[in-house]
Amino acid sequence: MTLFKLIRKEIGHRKINFGLSILAVAVAAAAWLLSDAFLTSANLQSEALIQEKVEETEKHMKKLEDDIRKSMKGLGFNIYIFPEGQDLSEVYSQGYASKTMPEEYVYKLANSNIVTVNHLLPTLTRSLEWPEHKRKIVLIGIRGQVPKSHGKPKKPLVNPVAENDMVLGYELHKSLGLKVGDKATFMGREFTVSKIHRQRGSKDDITAWINLGVCQQLLGMEKRINSILALECNCATVDRIGEIRKELLAILPGTQIIEHDSKALARAEARNKTHETALLEIESIKKQQHELRLKRENMVAIMVPFVAILCMATIALLAFLNVRERIYELGLLLSLGVKTSKILFAYLVKACLSALVGALIGVGLLYLCLNFGKESYFNSHSACALVQSSKVILIIVAMPVLAMLATWLPALWAAQTDPAEVLRHD
Repeated sequence: MTLFKLIRKEIGHRKINFGLSILAVAVAAAAWLLSDAFLTSANLQSEALIQEKVEETEKHMKKLEDDIRKSMKGLGFNIYIFPEGQDLSEVYSQGYASKTMPEEYVYKLANSNIVTVNHLLPTLTRSLEWPEHKRKIVLIGIRGQVPKSHGKPKKPLVNPVAENDMVLGYELHKSLGLKVGDKATFMGREFTVSKIHRQRGSKDDITAWINLGVCQQLLGMEKRINSILALECNCATVDRIGEIRKELLAILPGTQIIEHDSKALARAEARNKTHETALLEIESIKKQQHELRLKRENMVAIMVPFVAILCMATIALLAFLNVRERIYELGLLLSLGVKTSKILFAYLVKACLSALVGALIGVGLLYLCLNFGKESYFNSHSACALVQSSKVILIIVAMPVLAMLATWLPALWAAQTDPAEVLRHD
């Protein structure tokens, strides 16, 4: 009797046993692949939720940071650069520097690669008498902010004053009776009042703002300024002013840099706190999802080996029962000269065939479940996204191997049966 015929006869004679082996493998293969599909679906859903939350949080925090930046910008300039040798006690007492420096300093800064400050504004300030009205004022000459040569253009904090315009503080326009659009003569030159500041309760109330070039000409200080105003960038370090000084002094050695600390501290702390809050919230979400993922993976890691062992045990039990029921038939085959190796191979090939058919049926059940349970159980993910072809191939290959391993001992016992010992009882 040929091996093929022996296998065919064996399968035909024990159809139920063969069918149960196929069913055991099919259930095991489907359970294995479905558990992996559930895990993949849950992970994809978690990643999608995390990404959605991250994008939502980043969008919200970006808006919040932008709002804070705008509100903090209203605090005004907080970095002041004064000429070399300037007595700072004089600056604190009278509000401006008596010494001057070249106007080209501001262009030197703008053309460098500074990153710690923005919004560069050169000014020339003097306290003097308005000759035409015989009263003391603070004259400030400004121009438009000098943009940095690198980076995006910044919206100016202070608008420039046109060549023939004048901006007045509250006390000046109130006491002199000047309104927007009125003409005012200063040091023999006629100006048009273009804007009037609200009352600020400080020296700003007696200031007159004119174009920087015109101011330099009237005071005989062409191309000279006595301060550069700037706005520091958002720094996360403790020694912000130290970093700013280090960078600016490398470009303008000898100058003196001071910081209006209360404004800078409020700005930096508010923006940095907002950024830290956003990062902590995102990290918290990622940590929670990671913990859930680990729990699911641990559950699958326990379930898959359990299913594999159960499958092998079922196949081994069916093989053992088959051998036990047919022990007399095996003894008769052996007494008729059928080789031991042929009987062993017949059982192993039968187990391999049943496992292969069962694995294919299990894969079919998998895709059937994925198709009908796509919306309810798999978050609408496609089968291609949930099941890797490499894992399907692994199941189709692994199941016959496991089935043959499970059948090996019962098959070996059957092949080594002594026909004389078996048949002497019949």
